[in-house]
Amino acid sequence: MRDLQSTRAMWLKGWLFLLIGLMSAAILLVENWSWRTALLLTLCVWGFCRAYYFAFYVIERWVEPGYKFSGLGHFLSYWLRRRGGK
Repeated sequence: MRDLQSTRAMWLKGWLFLLIGLMSAAILLVENWSWRTALLLTLCVWGFCRAYYFAFYVIERWVEPGYKFSGLGHFLSYWLRRRGGK
């Protein structure tokens, strides 16, 4: 698969991801409203955002600065290959 080159397409993709997230959260909260559900949903989103940041910033810049990953699956296969070679 080619890299996305269009700035407009990147913006559209970002806005669509935000829309998916907001609508999913809204549906979950409408169907099962409680402060506990809202808090757990918030923590879930925050935790996954931090994991994503770790995967694409910390690993590329600090753990393996010379290697660029195209996604979590790519990193996982790299890590498994590297670990198997030790």
